[in-house]
Amino acid sequence: MNALNQTAAKSASGLLSIVLVTLIGGAILFAAGHAQSATLHDAAHDMRHATGFPCH
Repeated sequence: MNALNQTAAKSASGLLSIVLVTLIGGAILFAAGHAQSATLHDAAHDMRHATGFPCH
């Protein structure tokens, strides 16, 4: 493999990693924000306030 192909492969791999991490993070935030469990919801609610994210 030449240097150009290696660079393209690393770039595609990095982009895929970023997309996957973003999707997983979004899924975790969505699940925690809509959780029926009072403890999980309260923990997520407190984190939203701590980070300045509006929730009301």
